[in-house]
Amino acid sequence: MSDLTNIRIFLAVARHRSFVAAARQLSMTAPTVTRAVSTLEAELGVQLLLRTTRQVSLTSAGAVYAARISPLLDEFETVADEVRAQTDHVSGHIRLNAPLSLGQRILPDVVSGLRVENPDISVSLSLTDHFIDIVSGGFDLAIRISRAPQDKSTIWRKIRPVRRLLVASPGYLAINGTPQEPEDLRQVDCIAFDEEALAEEWELSKAGRMRKVHAGKVLATNNGEVSARLAENGEGIALLPHFIVEEVLGSGHLVPVLPDWEPAELWLTLYYPPYEKLPMRVARFSDFFENYVTRVRPV
Repeated sequence: MSDLTNIRIFLAVARHRSFVAAARQLSMTAPTVTRAVSTLEAELGVQLLLRTTRQVSLTSAGAVYAARISPLLDEFETVADEVRAQTDHVSGHIRLNAPLSLGQRILPDVVSGLRVENPDISVSLSLTDHFIDIVSGGFDLAIRISRAPQDKSTIWRKIRPVRRLLVASPGYLAINGTPQEPEDLRQVDCIAFDEEALAEEWELSKAGRMRKVHAGKVLATNNGEVSARLAENGEGIALLPHFIVEEVLGSGHLVPVLPDWEPAELWLTLYYPPYEKLPMRVARFSDFFENYVTRVRPV
């Protein structure tokens, strides 16, 4: 039977349509990936991939092989996971995508804690505030802070709501006044926190009343840490997750604004490719992460 490593490498190249992208995902060199695919093709006696200077594509034989072998490999790994689970031993590599601020503030302790209990689990952590396609990107799971999921090509697991609040520096409020109602926000600078660094709409509610405010007329960013720093510098009012601003709130460099008005709810969610069953390494990370953000350090 062909080396399973070579099969995994071939499937990564087929998914990415690129030797370089597959090598990057697998933490290998491009020549190593090329040799693995060539070895597999020699063993099978067929050409699996068409190589050109611009792209890599599957041959008809390669498409059939990928379609048939991928579920078999998944089943092989599931059985291996089940056997390891009998001894509570979990191993394997996890490729994870997460928001930048959450990754910087929460995930180092999560990953270190996970590896203390599961030293044979390895992790590749990719941080970005952009929504990405985890299936085509070859990720085992992704962490999201967002509204209700809309992506029907993935499965998800809601972990908990993410507390958000309006904040500003005392100096800014001393000069511009402290808003008493959401309508007052239209007279001050509201810093938008948007994926594309464009305008953002804030939805605030209180006792059945709901108000919408447009932010970003003067400043907009696509990163929560930058938004918090701008607010701390006295540039305006920002709407941010509590875990980003908890330290500066404690120091008094930022203070809550309109604390009685609740922003629209966001959820901390785990996204997965369409697994029939979660791999043990992914399930172990998911459980560890959920326990950490709900009990050890709630977000």
